[in-house]
Amino acid sequence: MITLTVETREHAQMVDVTSEIQAVVRDSKVDAGVVHIYVPHTTAGITINENADPSVRHDILADLDRIVPWSQRYYHHSEGNSAGHLKSSLVGCCQTVIIEHSRMVLGTWQGVYFCEFDGPRTRKLYIKVIEG
Repeated sequence: MITLTVETREHAQMVDVTSEIQAVVRDSKVDAGVVHIYVPHTTAGITINENADPSVRHDILADLDRIVPWSQRYYHHSEGNSAGHLKSSLVGCCQTVIIEHSRMVLGTWQGVYFCEFDGPRTRKLYIKVIEG
């Protein structure tokens, strides 16, 4: 298992980690298999989405804010980050990507994004490459 550190600078942010994960896959020398990507934080997540147009990231974060407002008046959790917990549950904490020819099999416009919902913070991202 490889651990990547992700530094976030904003309260809510989507960080493109595609190249870092691809480097782990390449260095593993696995020709065919899967890569598991896991975020061990309750106010962060991981998703796969378009990486050609940065406005997609903006739109995703804006709609998550619309769906899950930050106003504490709705929540019982007293730390002030309840919306981050809910957004993490909606986005999810893991992804699995197929590997062929030592590369992740992603669509033309797809990238892998670490999603921060309670930043800025220093976070971890666990990556496990499995041959098969």
